[in-house]
Amino acid sequence: MRGPANAEDPSTTSPRRGSIRLGLLGCGTVGGGVLELCAANARWLEGRVGAPLEVRRVLVRDPAKERVAACDPRWITTRPEDVVDDPEIDVVVEVMGGEGAALELVERAISAGKGVVTANKLLLAKHGPRLVDLAIARGTDLAFEGAVGGGIPIIRTLREAFASDWVERLAGIVNGTCNYVLGRMREGGLGLDAAVREAQAKGYAEADPSLDTGGHDAAHKLCVLAMLAFGARVPASALHVEGIEGIEERDHRYAERFGYVIKHLAIGRDFGDAIELRVHPTLIPKTSVLANVSGVLNAILLEGRALGPCMLYGRGAGDLPTAVSVVSDILDVGRSIVAGASGLLTRGIAMEPRPLKPQEDIETRYYLRLSAPERPGLMARIAGGLGELGVSLEQMVQPERPATPGDPVDIVVLTHVAREGNVTAALERMRAEGLFAAPPRLYRIEVS
Repeated sequence: MRGPANAEDPSTTSPRRGSIRLGLLGCGTVGGGVLELCAANARWLEGRVGAPLEVRRVLVRDPAKERVAACDPRWITTRPEDVVDDPEIDVVVEVMGGEGAALELVERAISAGKGVVTANKLLLAKHGPRLVDLAIARGTDLAFEGAVGGGIPIIRTLREAFASDWVERLAGIVNGTCNYVLGRMREGGLGLDAAVREAQAKGYAEADPSLDTGGHDAAHKLCVLAMLAFGARVPASALHVEGIEGIEERDHRYAERFGYVIKHLAIGRDFGDAIELRVHPTLIPKTSVLANVSGVLNAILLEGRALGPCMLYGRGAGDLPTAVSVVSDILDVGRSIVAGASGLLTRGIAMEPRPLKPQEDIETRYYLRLSAPERPGLMARIAGGLGELGVSLEQMVQPERPATPGDPVDIVVLTHVAREGNVTAALERMRAEGLFAAPPRLYRIEVS
């Protein structure tokens, strides 16, 4: 950790006049990392803020639980009001997670004029615009770098570096669990369940991984990104969200055959009159920079109208990477307080309700895996069925022979750019005719 070897530990120093006084809501993985960074780099951080950071209160559920050495037992409380209602606390750091209690406490802190730093993507996805409005009205700051991308400075980049430009497109690997699982399926030949179990054993996936593998974690992050990238007030429930549960090992083999890899992406585009926001498995060329983001790493590609492409890459989760982002936000909010300019960070966030492009009107290319009993004319019927609704084919192959004549075979189709509603309507028409032996699989191919 950065800082001189003799950096002071705030737990051993007496309060000094002019300090920035912190109250933490939560002291789990990320909260412990925040305390460790603040303790190890105390003098360095003081120089960056212009005043020492002083932890005053830490809200916990179980005061008897063992915690990081940087957490002074004298700070511990189980009473939320000791943090949000204490007039001497300047900045409230919300790292407790969840929605209900966190929302109430963050609103109380903002209403009391305190700066708030949060890493809570669920809270921001569902209530971010409302909380930003409240902070602007109250003249205080709401900072949330840690909510997306762990230690990747994506929020700061959108808020500051792109302040003079307009983001036209973003595409990101924002969930490390999905990225790890898909990588192990592709490289290790594992099935989905086996890859998930391996991720759990390594601590990369929760006991219940559905929030990650179902795409909902990535959707929450995309909502937060859309606030800054597109100035959009969009409810999380409006996004098109697909997880990775339907992907099979053979999909990776087929994608490889055509020169693609499968990644789980959060995608946003601004068309002016509407925006696209969607989360789903996506085939991307093996030559793409995103295709080479491996393991639990995250990466977000931005395209500015003037700047062009820009990519941020790094560790998207974990105690210290996320804590780095949280402490950086504390520094920003603390500097604003010292300068007597609270609220400047948040005041620059401008949002308005923006319509989402209906999913059926999305236009991209498609990978289709169709299972049907082998018979003469099968591929011609599929090509004709898609062509009847204006879907043009780029390639269509039967990758493997059936074990027994007449058994179902896989037909893999790559389309040219087509309207999604036409593709799904053509597949539904052929399914209703009894052409398929199993439900068709549709995955999108990302186009620049």
